Amino acid sequence: MITGDNYRISVLTDRLVRFEYSKTGVFEDRKSFMVVNRDFPKVSLSVQDGEESLLIDTGALLINYDKEPFSSYGLIVEMKETGKKWNFGELYGDFSNLGGTARTLDDADGRVRLEKGIFGKNGYSVLDDSKSPVYEKGEFVSRTGDNIDIYFFGYGTDYYAGLRDFTRLCGPMPMIPRYALGNWWSRYYRYSEDSYMEVVSNFAKEKIPLSVAVIDMDWHVTEVDPKYGSGWTGYSWNKDLFPDYRRFLKKLHENGLSVTLNLHPADGIRAFEDMYEDVAKELSIDPESGKPCEFDFGDKKYRDAYFSKVMHPYEEDGVDFWWIDWQQGTGKKKDDVDPLLLLNHYHYKDQEKRNKRPMIFSRYAGPGSHRYPVGFSGDSHTTWKSLDFQPFFTSTASNIAFGTWSHDIGGHMLGDKDLDRLIRWIEFGVFSPIMRIHSSCSPFFNKEPWLLPEPYRSIVRDFMQLRHALIPYIYTENHRAYVESKPLIRPMYYDYQDSPESYEVRNQYGFGDDLLVCAVTRPQDKELRLGSVRALIPKGRWYDIFTGVIYKGERLQKLYRELSQIPVLLPEGGIVPMAAGDLTKNTTENPADLKVLIGGGKSGSYTLYEDDGSSMDFEKGAFAETEISFEHDLENKTISLRVLKARGDTSLIPAKRNYRFEIYGVRAEGFYFDKGRTIVEVSGADVDSDTVYELKNVYLLQNDYKALVFEILERAWIATTDKEMVYDKLNNLSMDAFYDWIYTADLSESLKNAIMELL
Repeated sequence: MITGDNYRISVLTDRLVRFEYSKTGVFEDRKSFMVVNRDFPKVSLSVQDGEESLLIDTGALLINYDKEPFSSYGLIVEMKETGKKWNFGELYGDFSNLGGTARTLDDADGRVRLEKGIFGKNGYSVLDDSKSPVYEKGEFVSRTGDNIDIYFFGYGTDYYAGLRDFTRLCGPMPMIPRYALGNWWSRYYRYSEDSYMEVVSNFAKEKIPLSVAVIDMDWHVTEVDPKYGSGWTGYSWNKDLFPDYRRFLKKLHENGLSVTLNLHPADGIRAFEDMYEDVAKELSIDPESGKPCEFDFGDKKYRDAYFSKVMHPYEEDGVDFWWIDWQQGTGKKKDDVDPLLLLNHYHYKDQEKRNKRPMIFSRYAGPGSHRYPVGFSGDSHTTWKSLDFQPFFTSTASNIAFGTWSHDIGGHMLGDKDLDRLIRWIEFGVFSPIMRIHSSCSPFFNKEPWLLPEPYRSIVRDFMQLRHALIPYIYTENHRAYVESKPLIRPMYYDYQDSPESYEVRNQYGFGDDLLVCAVTRPQDKELRLGSVRALIPKGRWYDIFTGVIYKGERLQKLYRELSQIPVLLPEGGIVPMAAGDLTKNTTENPADLKVLIGGGKSGSYTLYEDDGSSMDFEKGAFAETEISFEHDLENKTISLRVLKARGDTSLIPAKRNYRFEIYGVRAEGFYFDKGRTIVEVSGADVDSDTVYELKNVYLLQNDYKALVFEILERAWIATTDKEMVYDKLNNLSMDAFYDWIYTADLSESLKNAIMELL
């Protein structure tokens, strides 16, 4: 730490530096909402301290400072590796930032402006913590004075190192309960106990699993005497709709569902509420006066009454977590602490204190909000523009470590009816942090699968079952985010920054360590009757997990898919463990049946992480890990599959497991083969022993490109003469010659692109 009369420079790492300037010489040592830890290992520095200048060499950065109030010419940071320079004047005019996230998508029809993240195209970013409230004796308070307090992140393209240091500074990305990773059902609708249980029953009849039941604001009384104001805020169950709410909550739990209720806390607790008398007494208000207990989450006395008299009794009755639907802005006065920030923090900490794995469901309140998952992105429009923005919005939020956005899948309001769009949105939702279908109360917003015609109904069923199948993989990747600060959803440039195109493919993203997802977010081509997405195929061999089609990189390519598929790519050597068996039940438990997707052509390994899914005992070592390895010897044409004995607390997982290995891109003699995959099944494997399986005479496959091109032609609504012309060339030219011909042929660009994808 280098300190002068009015400045303080804290070199936290060789690439992370805190700059403070104070006219009074008083600096801030308290935790802020953004920053919760400044204790970093000592950095080896070179410091040249002159009378009017300061030169600091961190090894990665050169800092020039004139010891005066910060200015564009007096505070300059140079990145030694690239020579790129930042000056203080860029603090409010940095247009090279790669983006972070936004408070909400409320009323958004497409793009919204994003706040800053910690990375930039120039290799650096600066976060301003000058106005962030600070934590003092258990309370958040506004900062006073006009001190400058900023953090410089100079990580270039070392994105994971930047995230590791950011989460050391601002707190880790927490583990969320396992049940949160299944399908949520949500609708702003005036449900009753009977009608909601009918919905649950209908999902069971459709063989679609759920894990979370969301009850929007009509759980509480909404029609109130005008003297109290509006019915938007409420805490008393509507007994006309839910005559015995405890019975209702019990039924939901008996059906394997966790429960969240919607809250609009802004109007406080008023005299018509069931618990008003108890809360009023806690706040020294005469209950006979009818005076409202006004909302003030900055007041500990109000918070204590709110939690002890309202939240805790309902949680004991069966409410698992709360949907905090704060829509009233950042505060009434300039010096107010943002109520959303307070609601998120204290709700989360209250659950933490009560010895449960905390989770809330609320909007983003600024840098540091990643500590309070899950994020509610708000009421977006039901349009293609909204869908098209959400994959980019979700992956870019990783630049501020906000890795658990939950969107209104299918859109919330306005827009129009388009069942193709609904399917594409659900497909994106399945490969999102949280899969929550939601819509408004309009009678024309019906997303219940049983109300959809075929093939939409079956596609929804298949993808919602797939979401529950993916839980073992997603849960492991969430643990990776907690331990390694690698978010589940990753912009392509995190891993493929050497490809300039990785910054251009906005709707493609990493889904954990071993999948690339390419979200289809625009209407399908009318001639081909296929949707498309522009994607980067990185170096190596890649396999589409739905079609088995093999891709070889590196190339930028439009990928085309029918409505029931999106491109999801598995790399050679990649391993994805999934739940198998009965995927129709409302369960997220550690499964006895596992399907393991493997990318042939290269050896690899994956460690499956499991715990009880709901407590904090994993912090004390209560978890199990199972290493799955795949050795592919191309020269000797052999494959060795190994599942090593589980490490840790094996009481948390089934004693025996059944495995179905699906190895893409290879064919092995004597084994079942389907859609580009060799299938190996192992039953009754003991988790306390190693399981080894050997395959011989294994051959790498290539695409049957002629059959694949024929499928494109047969499906297309184009002139038969064009189909016949292409088919003739396909059968009479070599693949290279056919590629050259199709590239210049007088055909639509979409048809040519769809064919070239397969060559």
